[in-house]
Amino acid sequence: MAKKPNILIVYTGGTIGMIKDYKTNALKAFDFSQIINKIPELEQLNCTIQSISFDNPIDSSNMNTLHYKQIAETIEVNYKLFDGFVVLTGSDTMSYISSTISFMFENLQKPVIFTGSQLPIGDLRTDAKENLITSIEIACAQENQKPIISEVGLYFEYKLYRANRTSKINAEQFEAFSSLNYPPLAESGVHLNFNHYYISKAATSKELVVRKDLVNDVVILKLFPGITSKTVQSILNIENLRGVVLETYGAGNAPNEDWFLNLLKIAIKKGIKVVNVTQCEGGSVVQGHYETSVVLKKIGVISGKDITTESAIAKLMYLLHKNLSQKDFIFYYEKSLRGEISEA
Repeated sequence: MAKKPNILIVYTGGTIGMIKDYKTNALKAFDFSQIINKIPELEQLNCTIQSISFDNPIDSSNMNTLHYKQIAETIEVNYKLFDGFVVLTGSDTMSYISSTISFMFENLQKPVIFTGSQLPIGDLRTDAKENLITSIEIACAQENQKPIISEVGLYFEYKLYRANRTSKINAEQFEAFSSLNYPPLAESGVHLNFNHYYISKAATSKELVVRKDLVNDVVILKLFPGITSKTVQSILNIENLRGVVLETYGAGNAPNEDWFLNLLKIAIKKGIKVVNVTQCEGGSVVQGHYETSVVLKKIGVISGKDITTESAIAKLMYLLHKNLSQKDFIFYYEKSLRGEISEA
């Protein structure tokens, strides 16, 4: 008889871990060691559940690379003790956090499922219970005594997405996330259906490697009609800047005015990596498709293809630490490392 999967809940902060004090109406952090008492339905799952909480829950707006490292180390320390992990964070920055964690884990062979909620766990109409219950069920799911999911996922409102393909699109609806360039890995209805074709396969038996060193001397530069040379120059001249995610129009188009291109050329010559991503929710950068992006390719701007902005900044933080040559950096950035971009 197969043993029950052992699942670890890692609570970092966020709305999902809040309950209301009905005397004061104030929200306070929930004790996840009492999770079964709060959600007795969890006892119906065929698994054992333990939890770890950050000493001081972090509001998602305050998340930074030190917290990413703390999440990664928590999983690393417990990796051999558990069969799956459910990480609870605030939804506002969940796509950024989970995308970065996906790059930090190399040779991952177990599920790491991020989830949260729009309403606190104690609210009458909360989405927290369903998101948490199904995330644990996904983390438990096995075939032939091996986990079905062996990558970093994000589960919200009946859908499991590849985490590094997601963006938060709504601050009020329960369906808060989208993944327009990659289909859901699983969908929850009457049954929990896995879309096996789209799930990453754990083809390796290598040991887990956790890449904890991230470079956060990066910036997102979003273009808009009327942007001035003074604005672009001030951003590209930030002290110690190492990388820029350039949010362009449509399929990767940007102004072809001399001042703009010259500023980019100077930055790239200084060794700053510039990645071209589209401002559109869906679709891909195709540098050279239109005349306004031909020059970008010529001067060394890297194509982000169909990567999300959240994943683009995460990948920059991850790759910049490796001190790659310009040629190697472009090769690895434009290559899919964790399923974050589509390859022809």
